[in-house]
Amino acid sequence: MTSVESIRHHYDVGNDFYRLWLDPTLSYSCAWRHGADTLEEAQERKLRHHLAAAGARTRLLDVGCGWGGILERAGVPAVGLTLSDEQAAHVAARGLPDVEVRVEDWRDHTPAAPYDGIVSIGAFEHFAAPGDDKVGVYRDFFTRCRDWLAGGALSLQTIAYANMDPGEASRFMQQEIFPDAELPTLTEITAAAEGVLEVTALSNGRLDYAWTCAEWARRLKAARPEARELVGPEVVARYERYLTLSSLGFRMGKLALYRVTLRPYGSRWGA
Repeated sequence: MTSVESIRHHYDVGNDFYRLWLDPTLSYSCAWRHGADTLEEAQERKLRHHLAAAGARTRLLDVGCGWGGILERAGVPAVGLTLSDEQAAHVAARGLPDVEVRVEDWRDHTPAAPYDGIVSIGAFEHFAAPGDDKVGVYRDFFTRCRDWLAGGALSLQTIAYANMDPGEASRFMQQEIFPDAELPTLTEITAAAEGVLEVTALSNGRLDYAWTCAEWARRLKAARPEARELVGPEVVARYERYLTLSSLGFRMGKLALYRVTLRPYGSRWGA
């Protein structure tokens, strides 16, 4: 299964299905929870964080743009890349001003002009497949981002292996949920960035993701009858199992959720 097929296997289940249990922004990635935040509040905080970290003032790129939450809030002309036809159609139908969405792999992207901010949330996990030279793949991505940037930063959010060997990963998750995807480790991320992009901020939000997945599972369970009508009971059962296992993995520390800000060496930041 190619990366395009793998993405569509998961994300093209149907927009109406995801709308049942995600927040109104359709953010399908870890929220950033403070105190007694609702899912909606925590997802808005996550989106604001990445936009602020990228710092785009004239032009933004969103690699793995999902259903367009970042693009809608960019405040500047923005380009979104996705491999999901369903997501691209949803964003295009919204008619967001100064927003262009492309069904395009980052490896094939040629900017019409430089960007001064790049965001990538929840896509990095899909860049490498089992057996790939992961550091080489990530280094290629970081090098392209460096070359595309004229000011600003790359704000990256990704799941990663933590206190778990990749060989211990669930076959259910690898075969039925995210086929042919391979998570990074923190060591691989930093090794790939070395000499290309400078890490200027790093945090681990694994407990935020444990909570986010548990909240998604609760919402999906509450909408189970309608979800079954849309996609069938087998798909619903698979997603409920996947969300429950994911929440447990983050809570146990087997998985991490890294939020990383990276900038080209020599750029001015924090001044």
